[in-house]
Amino acid sequence: MGKLLILTLLGVCLALIGERLLAFRKGIGAVRELELVEPQSCRLIEGIETGSEDIDILPSGLAFISSGLKYPGMPSFAPDEPGKIFLMDLNEQNPRAQVLEIINGFDKEAFNPHGISTFVDKDHTVYLYVVNHPHMESTVEVFKFEEQPRSLVHLKTIKHELLKSVNDIVVLGPEQFYATRDHYYTTHFLSLLEIFLDLRWTYVLFYSPKEVKVVARGFNSANGIAASQDKKYVYVADVTAKNLHVMERRANWDLTERKVIHLGTLVDNLSVDPATGDILAGCHPNGMKILHYDPEDPPGSEVLRIHGALSDKPKVSPVYINDGSVLQGSTVASVYQGKMLIGTVFHRALYCEL
Repeated sequence: MGKLLILTLLGVCLALIGERLLAFRKGIGAVRELELVEPQSCRLIEGIETGSEDIDILPSGLAFISSGLKYPGMPSFAPDEPGKIFLMDLNEQNPRAQVLEIINGFDKEAFNPHGISTFVDKDHTVYLYVVNHPHMESTVEVFKFEEQPRSLVHLKTIKHELLKSVNDIVVLGPEQFYATRDHYYTTHFLSLLEIFLDLRWTYVLFYSPKEVKVVARGFNSANGIAASQDKKYVYVADVTAKNLHVMERRANWDLTERKVIHLGTLVDNLSVDPATGDILAGCHPNGMKILHYDPEDPPGSEVLRIHGALSDKPKVSPVYINDGSVLQGSTVASVYQGKMLIGTVFHRALYCEL
């Protein structure tokens, strides 16, 4: 009887492991055959060689780009170099990327930038908020952008016990922002195990100088985050669940889920088209190729446009799909007046005219 019970339990455990292996492969490991979708006028951006993980474009056409992310389990083409923030002026006829100097005593050697978000105050002063992982910790760095000469002045470092494993950020007011936590465990192996076991422990938090709290829970791996133009809704990407969550913002900053849009691809960073209100999602069509990088068989890139996210039938359409021959591991796309920038985890960045 005892042996039969042990064999039964062993069989159940093996069945569960087999089910999780299939789910894991379906979620991250599946490799899709890609049908290329590429605008006619696209070029790689000169000078960006080690990633362009997040991009935020001001209404004026100035684009900020975070570069050089070192992240557990991800490749890096310059593991010993600090990260950078690039700037592009999309009003120029042939926009070029320039590295912004960071001043005011900031530890530039430990700079490891991830998600970014801009905020413009009533005096038209531009502030840049950057998720930073110095020594694999998580902080939010606040910079003021200076026009002459173009540079970033470091103002403060924000730390909090809830700001752990932060991925992305969206700023809605002075020192008021939402941020996503993409995994609970801090080591790469345990974070993969967390995904494998389908542990939905990640969340979205709200930060202000007066209050810090978790405002939405239950994500497999909360990743990109963006807000609607009227700031009534917040969009959250759950990368390994391949979902986009539409959340309604309450007066107390809590978030209530309105709907979930399944995209069928690993969803990374999000942005909102200022002309249409559509959501643009940078995606990974074959995530295992990122985790096991092979330059002979690189990961592809994918950008989706979600139109009518609040409607009964949102429309999802591809904007850009490449098999890795041009752009590898796309994370974000952002648009301005018929121009689009596409960023990547560790590769290059693309400039397109739509």
